[in-house]
Amino acid sequence: MQTDAENRRAERGTLSPSVHGEAQGDHRSGRTERVSNLRKSYQRIRDMIVHGRLAPGGRIVEAELAEHLGVSRTPVRGALHMLQREGFIISAAGDRTKERLTVAPLTKEDAGELYAIIGHLEGLAVRKTAQLDLAARSVVVEKLRELNAGLRELALAGRRDPNLIFDLDTSFHQTVVEVSAGPRLRGLLRAVKPQAERYWRLYASGIVELLGLMVDEHAGIIQALEQGDCDRAERAIQTNWLNGAERLFRVIDTVGERGSW
Repeated sequence: MQTDAENRRAERGTLSPSVHGEAQGDHRSGRTERVSNLRKSYQRIRDMIVHGRLAPGGRIVEAELAEHLGVSRTPVRGALHMLQREGFIISAAGDRTKERLTVAPLTKEDAGELYAIIGHLEGLAVRKTAQLDLAARSVVVEKLRELNAGLRELALAGRRDPNLIFDLDTSFHQTVVEVSAGPRLRGLLRAVKPQAERYWRLYASGIVELLGLMVDEHAGIIQALEQGDCDRAERAIQTNWLNGAERLFRVIDTVGERGSW
């Protein structure tokens, strides 16, 4: 005679394969939804920070973000941990030792570090681009010339269009990187460049007045690539970022840092 436990095991064993399959499918579906909510929450919160909708120095309230995004607090909490690791969010001790999260401030020190890092990373990429064969380099050079011509036209016309300038400049640097950089290098740049974009979005009105200088620096990068000069290409793109930081510093000195008080 079977015990109750044995009967229950037997009943479970007689479940049809379709029922087992449905259970497993529901589990996979639930996990996929959780991962999707986490990724979407991360991307949307990061975009809010980059575009200034979450202001530098502003407090992060998990419950409010969850309500705004239309998700539970679990994916928001995971997204905030990811953004904290990447430097978009910082923590400080709050009331009763509870952690308080705030959007990372925009400071000269942070900008200088970010721009230097990006310059060195892109320097690695441009060296590899300069080592491509002549035919491949020619394709890259032609595209870079076209993009830089668009920037030069804006500079000569005195058009202060921050969004268009940002798009053209971003395309210029992406062209240099994507043609030769490996997945690790591209991943590092994807992680750090949105943080530099925060500075452009907030301080662009003062930076665009110096657009002609950026165009000339781009021309130096193009010439070095055309000649296949790895060392010169690396120096040129690093100089572009370091000079960009100096131009940004002058704007920050005028209008002030954000979120650091």
